[in-house]
Amino acid sequence: MGRKTNGMYAAKKLIDKRNRFKIKRVDLLKKAKYDPLENANQAKGIVLEKTQREAKQPNSALRKCVVVQLSKNGKSITAFAAGYNAIKFINEHDEVLVEGIGGIKGKSKGDIPGVRWKVIQVNGQSLDALIKGKIERARK
Repeated sequence: MGRKTNGMYAAKKLIDKRNRFKIKRVDLLKKAKYDPLENANQAKGIVLEKTQREAKQPNSALRKCVVVQLSKNGKSITAFAAGYNAIKFINEHDEVLVEGIGGIKGKSKGDIPGVRWKVIQVNGQSLDALIKGKIERARK
């Protein structure tokens, strides 16, 4: 099934297969030019404000988001606060850790237009653990 070809005349097929799945340097440079995270998987930032985004059709909801200013370059991005009542654990001026939301080619996912990131940590604590009640919110 997922085996490598082997044999006397397999070299061309192996080279073609390698080239097909290789990430091209040009693509990475192109992505870095417009990527606020600058090719990093995650980035820290400060919450500037809490906002709500309207979901795309056919859904009707107000998705809870936060505007985050990244520490590394000062760029502002909108990140989604995933989870039931997750927005209540995030306040303005909190330090949050954001990562990609998991859409195709780093784009937005689901019904939230233009939102490409999600919050995973608030003041060094996992947002998921806070929602589930495993830990309490840290006092400043």
